[in-house]
Amino acid sequence: MKLRSTAALALITGMTFGALSSVADAKSTLTFWHSFGGENGKALERLVAKFEAQNPEIDIDALYTGNYEDIVTKLQAAIPARRHPDAVILEVTRYGLFAERGVLEDLSPYLEKDPIKNDLYPFALEVGQYKGKNFIVPFNSSTPVLYYNKDIFARAGVEATKLNTWDGVRETAVTIHGKLGGEGVYGIEPMGQFARWAVTMLNGSDLINTKTGDIIIDSPATIEAYEWMTDFVKELKVTSLDPVTDEKAGKALFTGGREAMAIESTGNLGGYRKALGDNLGVAPLPCNSENCAVPIGGAGIGILSAIETEKKDAIWKFISFMTSPESNAHWFASTGYLPINKKTLDVAEAKQVFDADARSKVAFEQLGIARGRPRPPVVTWMRTTEYDVWEQIALGQRGVKEALTEFATRAREQAAKN
Repeated sequence: MKLRSTAALALITGMTFGALSSVADAKSTLTFWHSFGGENGKALERLVAKFEAQNPEIDIDALYTGNYEDIVTKLQAAIPARRHPDAVILEVTRYGLFAERGVLEDLSPYLEKDPIKNDLYPFALEVGQYKGKNFIVPFNSSTPVLYYNKDIFARAGVEATKLNTWDGVRETAVTIHGKLGGEGVYGIEPMGQFARWAVTMLNGSDLINTKTGDIIIDSPATIEAYEWMTDFVKELKVTSLDPVTDEKAGKALFTGGREAMAIESTGNLGGYRKALGDNLGVAPLPCNSENCAVPIGGAGIGILSAIETEKKDAIWKFISFMTSPESNAHWFASTGYLPINKKTLDVAEAKQVFDADARSKVAFEQLGIARGRPRPPVVTWMRTTEYDVWEQIALGQRGVKEALTEFATRAREQAAKN
């Protein structure tokens, strides 16, 4: 950690320069880019400190580098300048861009030799695979769930019983906004990108067909899903417009008691639970098709292929530690991200939270219908571009079918370049 330099200065007294150099040379410093701030960042710091205490010969320089998209942008700029990190957190649909170009190390040989492979859930292994090889090992995994504010529901005189269907979610949002809108309370948060992907999958579609690789963002089922989501903003007017252009604004409205519902990642559970306490409710997403499925989100740790073998070995030691039952238990208990290790819930810290708080079980039980998403290089471009497309649709600048048809055409052209 960065505190290492302060500690080193304290050791200078009574030591020769040569002796100090030997100590420094014996220590391997590894740069790790990540995307965790707030409470999640504090949980990560605790895990890094524990790893360093157990492995004094390794120093992890963990650097917050922005959100998932920021990391992609900064990594793309850092690679040609040879200023890239040794290890990096990459979101589970965006790492294919780097795997395709040989930037990431194939971790399959490490996994094959590590007993941790047999302890990871199949979904955790699957989302780290691209073209039959493992390029990331998932660290934080999630699914989207439906959060709701019990106090707002009580004030509006409605029950959460209707949240098991999409018609019920719609009706509840309209009712609450109708009764409390004058007090500045919105019925539901506009769908963020993770929620939009979930609703699309629950309607039997996707951005890309995971089997054929065909881009289907303009399919009838996708268009129908986007029309349903757009209605909350344009027709029903039960949402704030702020989160349409800034998803962080939605999180602030929900934790501030101004949104009745929000479809967000389980990675927000820790922060939402802290902000709302017992007023926080969590429900699974309703199924809306025979092909009922929700996306697995989150990210995993990858190793840059250009670094020395000794560093790769040291980073793998770090990855193995971070996916161990004990580390995963602390991460789950602190953040709400899903257990990725089969033995995690046997650890007292995780078991206590899981048994005591039914909200922690919702996403875990939803794993039965969860699946990974497509991850070819074009997905990175599609995810970046989709924000603008959604903004145009939600703000009424373009129709759903027109916008998604044009988006699909551009995506197919982009895919042909990769």
